[in-house]
Amino acid sequence: MATALIVLAAGMGTRMNSDLPKVMHEIAGVPLFAHALASGAALSPDRAVLVVGHGAEMVEAAAKDIDPEISIAVQEEQLGTGHAVQQARAALDGFDGDAIVLYGDTPFIRTETLEAMAAARARGADVVVLGFETADPGRYGRLIVKDGALDRIVEFKDASDEERAVTLCNSGVVAADAKLLFDLLDGVGNDNAAGEYYLPDIVSVARARGLTASVVTCDEAETLGINSRAELAAAEDVFQTRARDAALEIGVTLIARDTVYFAHDTVIGRDTVIEPNVVFGPGVTVESGALIRAFSHLEGCHVSRGAVVGPYARLRPGAELANDAKVGNFVEIKNAQIEEGAKVNHLSYVGDARVGEHANIGAGTITCNYDGVSKHHTDIGARTFIGSNTCLVAPVSVGDEAMTATGTVVTKNVPAGAMAVGRAKMEVKPGLAIKLFEKLKAAKARRQKGS
Repeated sequence: MATALIVLAAGMGTRMNSDLPKVMHEIAGVPLFAHALASGAALSPDRAVLVVGHGAEMVEAAAKDIDPEISIAVQEEQLGTGHAVQQARAALDGFDGDAIVLYGDTPFIRTETLEAMAAARARGADVVVLGFETADPGRYGRLIVKDGALDRIVEFKDASDEERAVTLCNSGVVAADAKLLFDLLDGVGNDNAAGEYYLPDIVSVARARGLTASVVTCDEAETLGINSRAELAAAEDVFQTRARDAALEIGVTLIARDTVYFAHDTVIGRDTVIEPNVVFGPGVTVESGALIRAFSHLEGCHVSRGAVVGPYARLRPGAELANDAKVGNFVEIKNAQIEEGAKVNHLSYVGDARVGEHANIGAGTITCNYDGVSKHHTDIGARTFIGSNTCLVAPVSVGDEAMTATGTVVTKNVPAGAMAVGRAKMEVKPGLAIKLFEKLKAAKARRQKGS
């Protein structure tokens, strides 16, 4: 059965007290709505539609970065969830299959839960609603079940006291045949306390037509919605706890687990050791047996088996560390390949470069890769020795087994096996330091006397 995702992401999120649309706030390094898309993506959907509203251009741009094929529908007026889903009708015109409605501010619906909803559809339910049991149902909509089938969904503000006593609550997630979904929405009115078109009302419409509706339940934690900064922080905690538990389960050592922060797509191999206060941004893969030392920040990079990073290192996008490479304290690597066994141990910046196998980069070395307009490449050969405080002015290359003297500014290619020396000649002036200090002290005394 073909499947389409409809993700609702049009809300303003006034309780966030932010200029950003609510769904642009991030958990684990990506916008909220990206988590909903990721959950649904595991079902291999044939179509995906994101319904945007507040900050539509910003949300659309972020969505296209994640999935260039995603369809965008705009909800100009915020007239309820039913109205929001209706905006996806044109994007799904002619689509033959099921539609699943998700929410951009509800990041933790599991793929397994969506698979259970798809299975309920396959068993014959015309409409499937995701619900959850809770001891404190609060202002959630209530799922009213009769004779084992879902009879209707009642919003809290429209519910009777008897209905409010029900503890089976509505998550808002719905699955149905796409054509039927829009047909049912045509029968939904806005005769309610808010004057809005509620998506849950499709259940009553379906039942009135003699169609079937069923409930699939999930853990309440999956339905956590984000409406405030406090809830955003709580959701980040939930994600990080799960990510840390998963890392430990596959054989990763976390020295101080609560100080390590993962992104949504971090991949860590077994027997990797991660020291305290390490942050993984999006796009990081660390192979088995690596060591990530304390206070390091990694983003958009690949760390191979046996490599060592840090402490206090920064790997930026495009950094590639081969087996047993070492990047030490206060070193920054960007868009550069550090080949097998190479060492960049101290206080250096290597950008837009290749460092050959078993090369040694001395402390304070800089690849001067940017001329103010364009980036340029530096190529450092195998088994080279780059002396401390070398500046490599790209584009430039240093051949295999070559060397640069400490403090050299390299402005032209260095052949293999050669040594480059390029620094000002030092002169020693006997007694000049004493004379200079005496002169400076005398000048200071005159100023103090004059004041």
